[in-house]
Amino acid sequence: MPYTVLQEALSAHPGSQPPLATSDYRGATTAARFSDRGREFAALQTGCAVYDLGFRARLSITGSDRVRWLNGMVTNNVRDLAEHNGVYAFLLNPQGHILGDMYVFNEGDQLVVETDRSQIEEIAATFDHYIIMDDVIVSEVTTQTALGVAGPQARAVLNAGRIEIPELKPLETISLQCDCECGCVHCNVVRGDNPQGESYEIWLDAGQAYATWSALIAAAAVPIGSEASEMQRIVQGIPLYGVDIRERDLPQETEQSRALSFNKGCYVGQEIVERIRSRGSVHRKFAGFVVEGGASISPGAKIVVDGREVGEVTSSAAVPAPDGERSVALGYIRREFGAPGRDVVVGDVRALVAQLPMDLTAFPKAADAVAHRV
Repeated sequence: MPYTVLQEALSAHPGSQPPLATSDYRGATTAARFSDRGREFAALQTGCAVYDLGFRARLSITGSDRVRWLNGMVTNNVRDLAEHNGVYAFLLNPQGHILGDMYVFNEGDQLVVETDRSQIEEIAATFDHYIIMDDVIVSEVTTQTALGVAGPQARAVLNAGRIEIPELKPLETISLQCDCECGCVHCNVVRGDNPQGESYEIWLDAGQAYATWSALIAAAAVPIGSEASEMQRIVQGIPLYGVDIRERDLPQETEQSRALSFNKGCYVGQEIVERIRSRGSVHRKFAGFVVEGGASISPGAKIVVDGREVGEVTSSAAVPAPDGERSVALGYIRREFGAPGRDVVVGDVRALVAQLPMDLTAFPKAADAVAHRV
């Protein structure tokens, strides 16, 4: 996979802090960690972390039919999207299965679709397939990259670096003319939509990535890699397309109601989504799991109740907790067994179904009694 713009810059600049390890992540090669991943994870919980978002990609959609056309392509309401605001959405096939996920932003004269580089080609090809007589032009934005800043001190660190962020709603965007230490002239900032933690994306010219990265570290942000980001993602219960969301999955199985609008009109795959809603539920649900005693588990491990296979793990991580490192996971489980607190077997170890997002302070100790034994 290609290196991100930032990773290339870190390799080229003498005196920069290179990562201790790199990994292929969401369609690009980026930092896996810069230091101890527990320290990096702690920065997300209590301080401010800065991380490479070079694995993200953007499509610009222009033309007079762009709003009507894209509203008929994705699962959320683009038609009524206010300027400088965004929504999370799925792209479905006619059978209602998920081809990809994305954020859509209304930037006035264009709609911007943001997704992972691992998805960008298929999404762009699917879009192209459905442009028939529409005045719509889809083009990839290739001159920009992005950095992420997250944690309870995120806004304070941005302000200290003279990237002054006003109060923004989740998925609200702002265009800034910066007077920051990095010397950048212009950037676009997006407030993240995770209610469990404050986060921002900074989209800027690729040539400004290294200077902005350095300025944020000088302002007390802790550089982190994909390992800590994955720990945070799993604890917060955010599914990743290609890992936790696959083409075989249906929208309601993912528990991502934020991606669906039921009053926007027709779109590809809507009939299946509406049929599921009218019937009341699907058989499986996306859920979290905490392993008793901290035993490790791997994606693909089967979830069993009373000797019966009822689900599977899709993501897992070992994370620091108040009583020591714990193994946590995301996956799918049959709905009747998915209540938080339910005792299950994952692989060959006991685990509890966890409420999402997971509360690190509430993780049960191995010796604690549980409410529901298998």
